[in-house]
Amino acid sequence: MPINLPAEIRELKRNILSMGALVEERFRMAVDSILKRDIEAAHVVRSGDADVDQMEVNIEEECLRILALSAPVAGDLRFVLSIMRINTELERIADNARSIAKRAIDLQRLEKISLPDGLITMANATTKMLSDSLIAMTEGDTALARRVCKSDDRVDDLQKEIFVWVQEQIKQNVDDIQALLDVLSVARKLERIADMSTNICENVIFLNEGTVIKHHADE
Repeated sequence: MPINLPAEIRELKRNILSMGALVEERFRMAVDSILKRDIEAAHVVRSGDADVDQMEVNIEEECLRILALSAPVAGDLRFVLSIMRINTELERIADNARSIAKRAIDLQRLEKISLPDGLITMANATTKMLSDSLIAMTEGDTALARRVCKSDDRVDDLQKEIFVWVQEQIKQNVDDIQALLDVLSVARKLERIADMSTNICENVIFLNEGTVIKHHADE
């Protein structure tokens, strides 16, 4: 059965934008659960994974349906392929946000420790990367997408700084080992989300320019 490809493309775009907005909201709540010790937000993120998973499945099925029934070419084909990849990245971001929320709950149960400044900076930088990647996706802004890709190095450096900080703190505060490991876990999740935001931007560039920059973002 033939389908109305332009209408399907518009619907697919609406759905991926809705998923992006939901994932960004969940991630911001996860960050608040760590930086502001908002445990209520942590519980919401931890228990709210099923709706994101269902959106991911629905979008993937929609993409496969378009590919099977309309055999899109050129820009339409790039659009569907890019949305399939972005869809996967958004679901993974939601999974990592859920893991951050779990660590926030664990930290609340343990004796409180002061978060390193680097973690706060890293959380804010990752939040901006995700937000900018979704703006780039919405507006087809490849210049913004490239800036997001270049900013990933800063997040990587911060993650390394936090690793060193945790090592030093463990030597001085043996009783805080579990809490410190939770902090390190949060940093790792933030670094992964920054990577996934970069992946989204790489697909934005592929969609709008037909250029593959994976492994060559600095160029």
